[in-house]
Amino acid sequence: MLHINLVEILAAFMVLFAIIDIPGSIPVILDIKKRTGDIEPGKVTMAASVIFLAFLYIGSPMLGIFGVDISSFAIAGSFIIFLIGVEMVLGITLFKHDSEGGGSIVPIAFPLIAGAGSITTILSLKAEYYTINILIALILNMIIVYFVLRLTSFFERILGPTGLHILKKMFGIILLSIAIKLFLTNTGIVLPHGM
Repeated sequence: MLHINLVEILAAFMVLFAIIDIPGSIPVILDIKKRTGDIEPGKVTMAASVIFLAFLYIGSPMLGIFGVDISSFAIAGSFIIFLIGVEMVLGITLFKHDSEGGGSIVPIAFPLIAGAGSITTILSLKAEYYTINILIALILNMIIVYFVLRLTSFFERILGPTGLHILKKMFGIILLSIAIKLFLTNTGIVLPHGM
């Protein structure tokens, strides 16, 4: 019995779409593309899909083999996201992007698309929905990811150099904030509110 349920598929799709947030990643992707020269949509989508599928089917045990828990994994992801944010805000290069499409995998496929947040979400969804429904929702999201990556040149033309520059700085700050939140949430550090 496959237990295919349209309501579960739609719910899982919406949650994954929100957490992967590929439209929100466009400025970061364009910035990486500018430095690497090209992004391979097929390779990125495939790499992200493999990461997601691995965690969907053998997530917790796989991390357990290395003695790593989800929180530690999320903290590692937060460092990478933080460094991408620093690159965007300060206009410096920290990641060495090779010309063989390496920039397509890190940091786009991981941790931008298949990041700690989306991987943790997949593991959480498994507690609520049948795996087949999560799988269908994931495939639909990966199709969207592929087409957004294919259309990066289109977004580049629409935004123009000035629009791209403004978005790059703005999203750099947002990425720094996301990284800090991810770090704090998974370390249990609580910042004091107000003075």
